Amino acid sequence: QVQLVESGGGLVQPGGSLRLSCEASGFTLDDYGIGWFRQAPGKEREGVSCISITGTGTYYADSVKGRFAISRDNAKNTVYLRMNSLKPEDTAVYYCAATRWGADVCYDVPTAYDYWGQGTQVTVSS
Repeated sequence: QVQLVESGGGLVQPGGSLRLSCEASGFTLDDYGIGWFRQAPGKEREGVSCISITGTGTYYADSVKGRFAISRDNAKNTVYLRMNSLKPEDTAVYYCAATRWGADVCYDVPTAYDYWGQGTQVTVSS
């Protein structure tokens, strides 16, 4: 059974950090590009970051550039999203997704992805 499971979300104060994990089961993450998306209440799902199959291509939304970092550990079948200097506007449910498309490039649109996790809540508040 193909499954993606996110973890690492929670409540953090503004300026704090979190590391989200996206662990795959039922398939090998080496063959997939991974995207991180987020959705806040009343807003559309937006692409936050992604990493290509080879790991050479990455993308960051302007709103998170310089604060978030994506990485992959194929040996652990896991992709991470390190989030620093968190702001209240980062509050959302964060989802990871997997796609077979793109060896050296990745995609920031949800329609490019085949498999999705269930999401993890990130709340940034004092």
